[in-house]
Amino acid sequence: MGSEGDEAAGNPMPEWDLAAEEELVAAEKSYLAKRKKRFQIDQASGSGFPSHCPKARRLPAWTSPSPAHRSEDHNALAPAHAIPNPRNGVWNLAPHVRPVNLKVRHQSFNFGGHIVYSRTVPEVEQSARELLHKIKAMENNMEPVSLGFDIEWKPAFGRGETQNKAAVMQICMDSTHCYVMHIIHTGIPPILKSLLEDTSSTKVGVCVANDATKIWRDYNVRVECLEDLSGLANLKLGGAPRNWSLSSLTETLTCKELEKPKKIRLGNWQTNILSQAQLQYAATDAFVSWYLYQVLRSFSNTKEETNSSENMNNAES
Repeated sequence: MGSEGDEAAGNPMPEWDLAAEEELVAAEKSYLAKRKKRFQIDQASGSGFPSHCPKARRLPAWTSPSPAHRSEDHNALAPAHAIPNPRNGVWNLAPHVRPVNLKVRHQSFNFGGHIVYSRTVPEVEQSARELLHKIKAMENNMEPVSLGFDIEWKPAFGRGETQNKAAVMQICMDSTHCYVMHIIHTGIPPILKSLLEDTSSTKVGVCVANDATKIWRDYNVRVECLEDLSGLANLKLGGAPRNWSLSSLTETLTCKELEKPKKIRLGNWQTNILSQAQLQYAATDAFVSWYLYQVLRSFSNTKEETNSSENMNNAES
């Protein structure tokens, strides 16, 4: 036992049988020649699999990742200690981060009633007459009157260019009709002027005072009795005061999205005839202003609730 161990230690590589080695080399050459011949036959036949082998069962994608997925799907499944190599498809161990849009897509808020479009003086006068008739009927029923009010104009993009006049005025006072008046072509007739100056109806909107100022500068007509929705929202909703936009207030109160596509918002409102998309945009803005005012008006004032609760606590103590 000891002598065999010493002999093995002194000669770690035993003598190799030359005849056996020649036999192995010849067998290897024969195998390679047959394999090369089979490969040439498969290539000539256009088959993706060796002709002598049955088609293998498809394995899961992670076992043989394609180049298009090696850097994504396979890396996600590879263990943290995996070594990059072409066999396991792990080329880059850094996590693959895909951009994700976290903004929740809400249902669009649109006016679904009848849009009354007027672009001539008689048509504008008729629209104003209908509005005054509705206002009178509500006053007779002792109902408060509110008008969703908004205007549109063609933007001036040039530096130092004078701002264009208000081109469109839209007024809405219920969910059935919205009046879109193309005042750039008609001006403001006397009957529409009396409607705007009437103090029995409240004109509501976001930054409505700015719109009223523009109407005064462009047409020398005052828009009286205004209620800004942003200030009203701060009063009713509480919390830190915010400069609410019509879109943000709509999303907060209705969980719907008020779409403001730039192509329409910054479009040509002085065109001869407004497109259907422009009419829908203008009518929706006025209707949303009227609708949000009804919602906010139904809320109690947060400041009054705070004072009331404080008074109750003092009385109990």
